[in-house]
Amino acid sequence: MFDDFYGLQARPFQLTPDPAFYFESLTHRKALSYLGYGLAQGEGFVVITGEVGAGKSTLVAYLMATIDPAQMTVANVVTSALDGDEIVHVVAQAFGLQVAGHDKASALGAIEAFLHEEARAGRRCLLVVDEAQNLSVSALEELRMLSNFQLGSQPLLQTLLLGQPEFRETLLQSEQLEQLRQRVIATHHLAAMQPDEVQAYIEHRLTCAGWKGRPGFDPAVFAEIYKISGGIPRRINQIVNRLLLLGAVDQRTRIDGAMVGQVLDELEDDGAASLVSPPHDIGNEPVVLADVAQPVEGRRLDADEIALIEAALADRDAQIGELQHAVVELAAAAEAREAAVKDGGAEHLAVLQARLEEVSDHAAKLEARLSEHERMLRHALTMMIEWIESGDGQREAA
Repeated sequence: MFDDFYGLQARPFQLTPDPAFYFESLTHRKALSYLGYGLAQGEGFVVITGEVGAGKSTLVAYLMATIDPAQMTVANVVTSALDGDEIVHVVAQAFGLQVAGHDKASALGAIEAFLHEEARAGRRCLLVVDEAQNLSVSALEELRMLSNFQLGSQPLLQTLLLGQPEFRETLLQSEQLEQLRQRVIATHHLAAMQPDEVQAYIEHRLTCAGWKGRPGFDPAVFAEIYKISGGIPRRINQIVNRLLLLGAVDQRTRIDGAMVGQVLDELEDDGAASLVSPPHDIGNEPVVLADVAQPVEGRRLDADEIALIEAALADRDAQIGELQHAVVELAAAAEAREAAVKDGGAEHLAVLQARLEEVSDHAAKLEARLSEHERMLRHALTMMIEWIESGDGQREAA
């Protein structure tokens, strides 16, 4: 209704995640940096947590839209309360695998065979698990076991876990998840948006829907929306949806503070005020898992960011070393093949030829992995630099 009245081409504040409406707040920019770093490693677990409606799913949908399916196969799982046996079958289904019956061993075998096929085709595999707080400890342990699948020294599966704040508490406190904690290579907690980001967020989504300045907004409206919502994107969407609906019904071309109060009264009458009220205070400090340093509100970020960059560069250097070793091995295999050609040993020559092709294929895959790693690293570093140069880094450190 209101989209027609205001001449909008889409519904700008729908509650379902849509990467086309992605807004890069400070906390989302940080999250993308850590996601980029984590995915560049190609192994282990990346963990993103945040309040309900903080934008976890939208963030991941935006990231997935940038991934080349020829380079990476992605499976998505939205979890309910699953145990260890159930999660294995759900993962198999997410990758499109048909497993007869409910035999766990068959499901594991199908997953491993699929991961091997993808690796041989030059594709990495990523499993995205949403609502991870619903998983039992046994299910999380099964996911850890899936991360053990390898082809030579190459990990076959990387997992991205998305969860609400209680999930990070589970990861930190459960004695049974120590081995999983050690495999988390990057983590970030999505905080609420800052007060000065709310206006930009609302106008960004409206603009994506074809907004031409109608309706207008009194400046005080944005401060009121932040106060009510606590800066959580989904809560903001619910409030602005109601404001636009009210504006269309009353034929208003400008949204003012009185309308915000009227919407809040209506929500209270409907028993829906809790859907847009500020979240409980869970603190703003991200959790530190494994050896990945996280920025903490009120602290200087220089040392943490340097540590993160150094870790990425060290990993890159390790991959370069592995590639160099493969090149040396390739040269040795080629020399051995030439010697076999001169000696005329047909059987030995066939073995050496097969070995040469195997080493050559391995070197090509290493080179492709290194190229992808460099791309992801450059993306992560660029985002960090832009964030610091924009002034946000200095303001947080101040």
